[in-house]
Amino acid sequence: MRSKSEEVMTRIVDYIDRYYIQNNSSPTLREIADEVGIDKSNVSRYIKDMSNRGIIDVSNGWRSIRTERINKTLSDIVRVPIVGEIACGLPMLAEENIESYLTISASFLGTGEYFALRTKGESMIKAGINDGDFVIVKKQNTAEEGQIIVALIDDSATLKRFYNDRKKRKIRLHPENDDMEDMYYRSVNIQGVVKKVIKDVE
Repeated sequence: MRSKSEEVMTRIVDYIDRYYIQNNSSPTLREIADEVGIDKSNVSRYIKDMSNRGIIDVSNGWRSIRTERINKTLSDIVRVPIVGEIACGLPMLAEENIESYLTISASFLGTGEYFALRTKGESMIKAGINDGDFVIVKKQNTAEEGQIIVALIDDSATLKRFYNDRKKRKIRLHPENDDMEDMYYRSVNIQGVVKKVIKDVE
């Protein structure tokens, strides 16, 4: 009986893992029962016993069952908010409403706080940033020479390469497009530095 019990537990864990990968949520007790071939009441008893043994975690509710594998996966996941569009041409109003989230590995991004913006325009095409691409931006208020930044100017945001023009004593925002001219400002409010670009492959 004990051998059978361990086998059922293993099958339950395997099914929860597979289900989570496919659906980004845990299966219902009914779905587990149908998959494993035991009735729902027995599944409930198994889940409680497995929770007591530390095999699974049900502290967040029955629809948020966590196995060791799921917890390991979640610990490496960062939800990056998409906060609207940003101009890659003329500055446009920056919308700070979260539209949705991008789920990205923390090891891919590194430490820090991030947000994502959908680009609009063609001023950064030579940097490989095209209209409709997503840029992943690390929140910070400083930048080094040559970094691509999100700059807030008079409540509008734009994406450009950052330079300090010491002769003119101004900030130079450089578009990566030969048909466009540099933009000069006495000061800009840096919202962050672009770290990654996500795009469709043509």
